[in-house]
Amino acid sequence: MPELPFKTAPETVGARPGASASPAVRNGKSQAPRVAVASLVGTTIEYYDFTVYGTASALVLGPAFFPSGNATLSSLAAFLTFAAAFLSRPLGVVLFGTIGDRLGRRRALVVSLLLMGVATVGVGLLPTYETAGFLAPVLLVTLRLLQGVSMGGEWGGAVLLAAEHAPPGRRALYASIPQAGPSLGFLLSTAVILPTLNTVGMDGFTDWAWRIPFLLSTVLVVVGLWVRTTVSESPVFTSAARRAAQTPQSVSRFPLGTLLKLHPGRLLLGTGAAIGGSAVYYLTIVYSLSYGPQELGIPRNTMLTAASIGAAAGIAITLPVARLSDRIGRRPVMLAGAVGCVVWAVPMYASLSSRNGLVITGAYTVGLMFLALMFSPVAAFLPELFPARLRYTGASAAFILANTLGGGFAPLMATWLNSHWESPLVLGFYTGGLCLLSLLCLLALPETRDHEFGD
Repeated sequence: MPELPFKTAPETVGARPGASASPAVRNGKSQAPRVAVASLVGTTIEYYDFTVYGTASALVLGPAFFPSGNATLSSLAAFLTFAAAFLSRPLGVVLFGTIGDRLGRRRALVVSLLLMGVATVGVGLLPTYETAGFLAPVLLVTLRLLQGVSMGGEWGGAVLLAAEHAPPGRRALYASIPQAGPSLGFLLSTAVILPTLNTVGMDGFTDWAWRIPFLLSTVLVVVGLWVRTTVSESPVFTSAARRAAQTPQSVSRFPLGTLLKLHPGRLLLGTGAAIGGSAVYYLTIVYSLSYGPQELGIPRNTMLTAASIGAAAGIAITLPVARLSDRIGRRPVMLAGAVGCVVWAVPMYASLSSRNGLVITGAYTVGLMFLALMFSPVAAFLPELFPARLRYTGASAAFILANTLGGGFAPLMATWLNSHWESPLVLGFYTGGLCLLSLLCLLALPETRDHEFGD
């Protein structure tokens, strides 16, 4: 069956086809700002949890759970568990996509945040290999898989809840607010890890203090759950559910199957459009934190500081970039980011050879700002590719597949590549190639800014 054509009607939110609509209101006030903040809080917490694991993988989890006389093998094993969570993300897409498209966006988001919190705190309580032997890495991988399932439902629901509440003409702006969550989560994790490292030293951190960032997630999850349970359901979903109740035969019992039947091309191209940005993000804030100190002798604090400043710069331009995409379209902004990432990938990772903190920080800052050009509008772009009743599943599937293929295996691939070619230039060529793929996919996709969002 051919894919449904894009509509070019004026932008509406939560409306019947041909009718105007406004975002959900409560006591005469729009819920859009509150919903966007709630989405940001939850996404920040989820990525804090995820990034804490990635940073711990780079610093201590290899020796603690996968002891080996070879440091590279220990790091490779730790990064394998990092990649394992990406393998379980598609299961999260199926589970939470079905919940989100059939029962509601908010319900799916509450469950995903709770699952992530339980898994993260569980990691902080695990015995190490020295205490529990083989059981320790088995439990670690199990909890890591649960984290992945949670992340499979988080991103799509967070950006959808914000986008579907957004006022006309500001969809990308509101959808981009939770897009700051990954970088904020990284900064929050760094704000916990760096003082802990400086207080107890590397020996103390390796011995016991690595658990602190995981256990602190308890407080964050409680706050996040409170925020998310106080916001209203998406008006677009509510409207679509009302129409579906009148024609129940039109409701898909398995949204992923319907998505693959009706929109396979759009799913593949959407995945490709996001794959390069995922590689840039995870190689910068996960892999390089291990590679720089272990292979190039760069101090860990230098790498953490460079990545943190770059992430902060990306956050600073996220909203202006999204607003620009609301005015001129998603594709021009994302294409500019993709070209920038293709061109800058090699110089960015070549900066590691200098071993100079200022040079690395400058290179990372430019690279992560180019990433923001791709990453900010994609929060509106991917959901706009799919109709309302398949939107949670479609947007989540495209983004999570891109994260899995471009990000989840990036540290693993980089470790393998650097075991054969010692120069950090290889990281630039690998990343630049994936960003080139994103550029080609964006060229093949249509502009979606004027897509009617309530259908």
